[in-house]
Amino acid sequence: MTWTSLNPWVATPEIFLLCAVCAILLIDLFISDAKRGITYVLTLLTLGVTAALVVSGHQPEARVGFSNSFLADALSDYAKLGMILGVALVLIYGRSYAKARKLYRGELFTLALFSLLGMMVMASAVNFLTLYVGLELMSLSIYAMVALNRESFASTEAAMKYFVLGALASGMLLYGMSMLYGATGSLDIFAIAHAIKQGNVNNLLVVFGLVFVVTGLGFKFGAVPFHMWVPDVYQGAPTPMTQLISTAPKVAVFVFTLRILAQALEGFAPDWRGMLMILAVLSIGLGNITAIAQTNIKRMFGYSTISHMGFVLLGLLVATPNGYAASFFYVISYVLMGAAGFGVLMLLSREGFEADQITDLKGLNQRSPWFALMMLFTLFSMAGIPVFLGFFAKLSVLKEIVNMQMVWLAVVAVAFSLIGAFYYLRVVKVMYFDDAETTASLEASLDAKVILSINCLLLLVLGLMPNSLMTVLIDAVQRSIIPGIH
Repeated sequence: MTWTSLNPWVATPEIFLLCAVCAILLIDLFISDAKRGITYVLTLLTLGVTAALVVSGHQPEARVGFSNSFLADALSDYAKLGMILGVALVLIYGRSYAKARKLYRGELFTLALFSLLGMMVMASAVNFLTLYVGLELMSLSIYAMVALNRESFASTEAAMKYFVLGALASGMLLYGMSMLYGATGSLDIFAIAHAIKQGNVNNLLVVFGLVFVVTGLGFKFGAVPFHMWVPDVYQGAPTPMTQLISTAPKVAVFVFTLRILAQALEGFAPDWRGMLMILAVLSIGLGNITAIAQTNIKRMFGYSTISHMGFVLLGLLVATPNGYAASFFYVISYVLMGAAGFGVLMLLSREGFEADQITDLKGLNQRSPWFALMMLFTLFSMAGIPVFLGFFAKLSVLKEIVNMQMVWLAVVAVAFSLIGAFYYLRVVKVMYFDDAETTASLEASLDAKVILSINCLLLLVLGLMPNSLMTVLIDAVQRSIIPGIH
């Protein structure tokens, strides 16, 4: 390996993040609990510098390094910014929550940064080995974060379920990758795409490998029928960890899926499109219907996430740059929506009280009209009500489905979305029409309240002006995916 083929500069943000998290890990050893804010500030500073490095290193042309196993392109850069934002919001919103439950420790910050590092590697990896290393770094960090509250039986149980099912999914994914390696003789996604285009592959072995790969990806998305871990983990994990699981990793898994299916296996699109169609319809249907029966709002958000990931899969199965861009837009939108929803729940939580039941939002409008309005924006956006960001995210996906002459699929998605609107509106009814059971103030730092307010207002602003973001993402996908296909 020569210095030219190594080209480590393409991974400058990742290298900085790795060095920074190691430094924070050492510094935290010498900081008392009373001064843990130093670690918090260093962590946010690290996220800020990492984002700045991503922006400053952005170039129109794709750049490769580490012997063509690592790629920096427009798709990976925008995805990384979405991931960094997702992790930053987790730490900001969860600060007061973590302090009240004695989770405000160095492990929280370092594990969050290590999980982010794994996500960023996943976004830029163009070799199956690099992809898998990034996936496992992200997954193992999140498993540990779910179990961070060692005194909670629910958290421990959730972590065990997540670990066992996540390991099973990773095993299936790895087995599928090994089949693809056996069929094509390469681990490089561009070499695999070229071999498939030339017809120099064992088609039967590729299809078998594809089944295992899609199964593993289905687990990571939380798509039906591989969804069984989602509601249990969402309910049992501490709320900041639930927020983390539901936001930033979805961006990483989306790019991970795009690299494998749209770039490496584009030649087998008719095969994986059919699989994704089944996963999408089942996810949208079961996610929305089952959410209606939930009384625990974190569990309800879990089933809601399943339905939202169904829409992401709808965009992917279109198998066109515009379809991929619509899914990318949906994932970024869900990062903002999911962060806002769990942010309000943490605002309502206090020492000795966990706001995880729908009834815990009773009379929120009486306690805080402003944050009741912010939660209203979030729920309306998730439900896909017009003028909010979630509506345009759904519309952009449905538009691509209709353009592919799959009108029946769009009708099914809309029908289940209408059913799903019920459980969001039920929470709105509880906030505005039920009497408050407590007059306790909303406990959170000023910065958390301000940023949460901006987060929720963005759901309205971007819903009114979505084209600027959509145009950027379409351009990123076209510049990143099409060269990989052709």
